[in-house]
Amino acid sequence: MIRGWHDLLFTFTGVAALTVFTLPLAALVVVVIAGVRQWRRRPHAWRTSVAQVGLVHGTVPFVWLTMMPGSRAGEVTGSVSMVPLRDLETMDTGQVVGNLLILAALGFCLPVLSSTWASIPRIVVLAAGCSTVIEVLQYVLLLDRVSSVDDVLLNTAGAGLAAIASSPWWRGSGTSRHVGAPGWAEIG
Repeated sequence: MIRGWHDLLFTFTGVAALTVFTLPLAALVVVVIAGVRQWRRRPHAWRTSVAQVGLVHGTVPFVWLTMMPGSRAGEVTGSVSMVPLRDLETMDTGQVVGNLLILAALGFCLPVLSSTWASIPRIVVLAAGCSTVIEVLQYVLLLDRVSSVDDVLLNTAGAGLAAIASSPWWRGSGTSRHVGAPGWAEIG
């Protein structure tokens, strides 16, 4: 049971509940932003709005979870596992799925938002870089977590698979590939 702000923000259950409970707010934000874009006669108003909100709502909670401290945070240095596939064989299904989902929204939404990122190799390189930063931060901040190359591989694979899943919305020619101009982050 969630008893307060700490449980809401610093437990898996709390962050998961908060993510689910804020879905209606995220949907409202999509409707408002898409409405403004339609009023301004912007192309792909709905697709761009869903992708922007999905990128944030689908990435921030997962990254937050990975940065939550362990029980001995600050007391012990983190451990590092640099041998590929060693940790994978000890991970349970939940850990594997969780690692695949951490950057999946980034992989799914970013190519839809910008033609610059409408490329599987670019998404894979970006995801690998982002995941490496997350793992380094876990170690440097003494979060009592294992910084593992397998986490980087799974996070990257999840983003790549998600980019493949979203490719019908960004592959091809013309406007279907190029949703936003430079400055795609604007509401208008």
